[in-house]
Amino acid sequence: MGQSRPFPATALVVEDDPMQREMLSLLLEESGYQVIQCESAEAAERVLEKSAGALCLMVTDVQLAGRMNGVELAHVAKGRNPKLDVVVTSGRPLNQPLPDGAKFWAKPWAPLDVLREAEIAQVV
Repeated sequence: MGQSRPFPATALVVEDDPMQREMLSLLLEESGYQVIQCESAEAAERVLEKSAGALCLMVTDVQLAGRMNGVELAHVAKGRNPKLDVVVTSGRPLNQPLPDGAKFWAKPWAPLDVLREAEIAQVV
């Protein structure tokens, strides 16, 4: 009898810069995550409507195309899944409060930060 494999952890990466989105995705995939990529908060919101409970981690930039920024998206995500590990990144200081439990990373972040967060989110 074969041993069953657990489902891979799923992360949502929301970043309008394609190079940064791809870098985050590759780092998370190397950490064993299945990654869903979105370039806008509105696209991410649709993912959250369907799959918020299945996500372990969401990493979002503050500045996004569209009507909603990453901080607002973080509040939506935490509202749909309070246990979701949420990381908000920006090259500028935040001028809005994050939801309880969310983390802020100043850009440029280090790849090691992503790998550490990936490990923490899989345990929680």
